[in-house]
Amino acid sequence: MKKFLGLLGVALAVVSHAQEDLSGKLNVFHAGSLAVPFKQISAAFMQRHPQVEILLEAAGSRDCARKISELNRPCDVFASADYLVIDQLLIPAHAEWNIKFAANEMCIVYHQASRRSPELTADNWFEILMDPKVAFGRANPNADPCGYRAVLTLQLAERHYQKPGLAEAMLQKDGAFIRPKETDLLALLETGTIDYLFLYRSVAVQHGLRTLILPDQINLKSAALAEHYRTASVELTGKKPGAVIVQRGEPMVYGITIPKKAPNRAVAEAFVAYVLSAAGGLHVLEALGQPTVVPSVCASWERLPESLKPFARKPPICP
Repeated sequence: MKKFLGLLGVALAVVSHAQEDLSGKLNVFHAGSLAVPFKQISAAFMQRHPQVEILLEAAGSRDCARKISELNRPCDVFASADYLVIDQLLIPAHAEWNIKFAANEMCIVYHQASRRSPELTADNWFEILMDPKVAFGRANPNADPCGYRAVLTLQLAERHYQKPGLAEAMLQKDGAFIRPKETDLLALLETGTIDYLFLYRSVAVQHGLRTLILPDQINLKSAALAEHYRTASVELTGKKPGAVIVQRGEPMVYGITIPKKAPNRAVAEAFVAYVLSAAGGLHVLEALGQPTVVPSVCASWERLPESLKPFARKPPICP
């Protein structure tokens, strides 16, 4: 720990000295679930560096990656709700490294007028959501990790509650309320168009929503249940048309990277360092209900910029 803190202090000192000349626009693509914390983090960073203008763009993480890889959109920093999106869709052609920085969990949110909400429990939620008079929403699995995590959660729930066919039956219901990212569904919930929504717990906290906490066996939260989560899987679109990626269940971990073609790399490195610093971005995330995981093991540690290495751990050497 002392060694880590020492390296961190050196890195921040170097970054601080370099930041004296920071300026220009910074294009940041990020998961919809990071909209609230990244707005606060960006405002604080720009207050420190008034010559920098941060342009935030929220979308489903897989859609964000495709803006970089397929549409060639200028992007300086990309923060994904699933670190695997960076690994699967951007590395090695469009990015070189990936730092894990936050965690989350799936839950079900609702509002005061949601049908049958007084009856809702962790043991009967699936029965209530399957009621023809009840409507629920979820994100598009091919656009947003929250979408495929909802599918994985349903598969795990089918086994946990011993209800064969539950996942497929729920996936066939309420297809009209699937959106590109989970935060697109908040307006439908607030207006009463839908009664329930599969959502990240951090977003529920940030928006003050009523929340049903799901068992750890299905909420994709617990690192101790990683092997159990892997028993669920979903097929997603790959890098090329017709290609398929099999996404298995994993504990939720967010990732952040700087694309190879980042127009403003100096500012990008400084911003990522601020996002990953305990007194900066991590403090904001924790205050807004999102656990952080810095430093974590980074498979691409050797390719990290020197200023960012203190925020990750080098993989152990296998005998």
